[in-house]
Amino acid sequence: MVMRHSTGLIAIALTLATLGPSDHAAADEKPAIEVATTLIEATASIDGSLKAFPGLYDNLLAEARRELAKQRAQAVKDRKETPDMFSEGRHYTYERNYTLRSHIGRYVTVLRADYMNGLGAHPNHLSDTILWDTEAKKRISVRPFFKEAATGGPALQTLTDAIRAALVVAKKERGVEDAENDTGLDSIKPDLTKLGALALAPSSETGKCAGFVAYFSPYAVGPYAEGDYSVFVPWTAFKEHLSPAGVALFGGERLAGDDKND
Repeated sequence: MVMRHSTGLIAIALTLATLGPSDHAAADEKPAIEVATTLIEATASIDGSLKAFPGLYDNLLAEARRELAKQRAQAVKDRKETPDMFSEGRHYTYERNYTLRSHIGRYVTVLRADYMNGLGAHPNHLSDTILWDTEAKKRISVRPFFKEAATGGPALQTLTDAIRAALVVAKKERGVEDAENDTGLDSIKPDLTKLGALALAPSSETGKCAGFVAYFSPYAVGPYAEGDYSVFVPWTAFKEHLSPAGVALFGGERLAGDDKND
């Protein structure tokens, strides 16, 4: 996900931390990347524990470097178009954090959280997830876990229905009236890019996944005032659509206390 407001200009101090495996504590204490200019202060932090998975840390660092450069360039553009917004020393603030959400078998879920203050009506934040295959050493989608995962197909429609139902419950708990007909649910569609940010949830059975946690940032499924949502969908809701890889991965019930990580 890309932020609308970005990052800035001229005298730029960019520090890239190149840390070895023994520097996990240091990685947790200071950002992997820091940018300080007259238009923006930006950082990117990466959970040091992610270095345990070959290729993952470097992949995240490269992505973060590209994103901060994009944010910086956007700030330069915004400064040219709306100079008054940056008067009296005002500047953008941007933070990106990568944390380990779960490690189940060969799969690692990373939670990516972005915070930005683009000098608008209020700051905003976004949540996304990255699924890493430790054997293939690359990012993957949840597609391999299903017999088919075509847009509009039966598997993704089943998942769509389950996520919407979970969101209805969550919205009711927040006092949203007529939650079943809330138009915010219309954004959830049987498309891998429109199901929220999916994370693998640990199971009570060792080495198994209990289902998906779907994350939604502010505005994604409702007005900003509702905030963000995270909902859990158990694997039993879509078990009939699982591929052999999915059957091998999913099982059991959600690990007690895992909801505290949402």
